[in-house]
Amino acid sequence: MDLLLAWPLPCSRELGAQLVAAYTHPDRRYHDTRHLAEVLERVHELCAEGAPFDRMPVVLAAWFHDSVYDTRPHAERRSAAWAAEVLPTLVEPEVVEEVVRLVLLTERHRPARGDDNGGALCDADLAILAADPERYAEYAAAVREEYAEVPDDRFRTGRAAVLRDLLAKPHLFHTTHARAAWEPAARANVARELAALGG
Repeated sequence: MDLLLAWPLPCSRELGAQLVAAYTHPDRRYHDTRHLAEVLERVHELCAEGAPFDRMPVVLAAWFHDSVYDTRPHAERRSAAWAAEVLPTLVEPEVVEEVVRLVLLTERHRPARGDDNGGALCDADLAILAADPERYAEYAAAVREEYAEVPDDRFRTGRAAVLRDLLAKPHLFHTTHARAAWEPAARANVARELAALGG
C-alpha cells in the first residue's frame, strides 16, 4: 500500500508525510508503516463487510493512533494531542473530537457497547492477533524488540498478563465481521504465545 495515496486529506499531504515519517522511525519494530497499512486495510475490510461506522474519523484515528510511540507511558495521549493540535483547520470540530476520543480508546481497546466507531478502530488495530501463524510470530518478536531494554523475566511476566487479559474477555472483537472471521484464529494465536511464555 502506498500510504501517502491512502491519506484521506489531500488538502494536507504534508501532514500525511509527517505521519508516515513518524511511523518510519528506526526505533520502531512493530508499530511501523506496515502496522499502519494493515490497520487501514482492516478498516476498509470492515467497511466493505458492512460494519456501521463513520469512515472519516475512524480512518483519521487509524493514522494517528500510534503516531507517537516510544514505549513510554501514555503514548496514546500524546498521539491524541497531536491530532487535536493539527486537525482543527482541516476537518470539522466534531470530527477532531471524535478522532481524539478514538485514539485514546486504543490504550485499552474497550469501547462501550454500541460504540460503532470505537469497535471498528479497536478491531482493526487488534486484527494482527488473527494473522497467519508466521505473521503473528513476526509481530510477537517485533513487540519484544520494541521493549529490548526490559529484562526477559519482566517482559515475559508483563506480556503474559496482557495475553491473559485478552483471553479473559468474552470477545476479542466488537464488530460482527471480526468476531466471525478473526476471533477463532486470534484466540488460538494468543493462547499459543501465552503457552510459549510459560503463562
